[in-house]
Amino acid sequence: MTPVLITTTGPDKPGVSSVLFAALTRHGVELLDVEQVVIRGQLVLGVLVGVEHDPEGLQEAVEQAMATVAMRVEVKIGDAIGEDPFAPARPGSTHVAVVLGRPLTARAFTDVARRIAALGANIDTIRRIADYPVTGLEIHLTVPEDTEQADAELRSALADEASSGGLDIAVEQEGLARRAKRLIVFDVDSTLVQGEVIEMLAAHAGVEPKVREITDAAMRGELNFTESLERRVGLLAGLPESVLDEVAESIVLTPGARTTVRTLKRLGFRCGVVSGGFRRIIQRIVDDLGLDFAAANELEVVDGKLTGRVAGDIIDREGKAIALRRFAERYAIPLAQCVAVGDGANDIDMLRAAGMGIAFNAKPALREVADTALSHPYLDAVLFVLGVTRAEVEAADAADGLELNRP
Repeated sequence: MTPVLITTTGPDKPGVSSVLFAALTRHGVELLDVEQVVIRGQLVLGVLVGVEHDPEGLQEAVEQAMATVAMRVEVKIGDAIGEDPFAPARPGSTHVAVVLGRPLTARAFTDVARRIAALGANIDTIRRIADYPVTGLEIHLTVPEDTEQADAELRSALADEASSGGLDIAVEQEGLARRAKRLIVFDVDSTLVQGEVIEMLAAHAGVEPKVREITDAAMRGELNFTESLERRVGLLAGLPESVLDEVAESIVLTPGARTTVRTLKRLGFRCGVVSGGFRRIIQRIVDDLGLDFAAANELEVVDGKLTGRVAGDIIDREGKAIALRRFAERYAIPLAQCVAVGDGANDIDMLRAAGMGIAFNAKPALREVADTALSHPYLDAVLFVLGVTRAEVEAADAADGLELNRP
């Protein structure tokens, strides 16, 4: 049997495949491989077949058939194909890298491709996954030897490129695990919502600078979170209880938060929050977004005023990881299928416990331990890291009657 590789290019339109395969059928070929891609209305269709006799006659028939639909065609026969066409198909890609930029320039992508090539890895396929609010490309690639060392080298090289090129690059191993995520937990302050809730409370008490100073030290990992929380809450003593509701009403979600939760719930994710903040304020977000679970601290209130103390156990760095494990157990979801998103040092244990930890506009201490870091202020970038495309999000929204919301 003689191998014949047929590559057809031209404007995408109905009938191209049927015309080509009709010509192939008349020659009784054996179909060995097919790949097709459409880029901005331009079709590239590749077909590898085996033919028992007269491959030149097949070539002529294919060229004539494609001329009837105004498509270009290139035909290679036998040794002209290059690599052994009858060799076993290459196994699937070993890794997926999601590259995000605003903008994503040709120079930046060239540098990413060079880094991959320098490791001896091959880019198998590339597809665009987002054009708003960031530009995103999903690269499926194969490393020469799929080992822990090769995995670490790839992640390190692309992390360096992300840092130097002003990009966000997430790397995951290809396979079922990547597509099996089922639970996601968000930190709240400066992750699901903009700003720090305790600083909003502090503004009412006139102690915002003092509270911000303590918050920054805790988020950098320079101060024990439990101690920092107690010190900050102590500064709120005497505030009227009504301030909690005022602050809750003034909270602004991070851009993309509502889209992210809505989309993940469509996919069957369990979505929730684990926060070192305060349950009474967070509850409005939980109800508004329809979240499945929440864990946060309770402010002690006596005679309608804050006492400056936290009631019950404090949800600190360790407590966040414990809460994640508790919710995963509640829904019978393995930790490997959980995602955690946060921004501060008190999220370190939670991100380590999850199958995927995402640092969102995070402090250096968290970025160092996260599986991937996102530096653009749009929470829906989390969707792209998980393999969801902007087109899929907008199509689902349109099906539900939601208007396209772009500036």
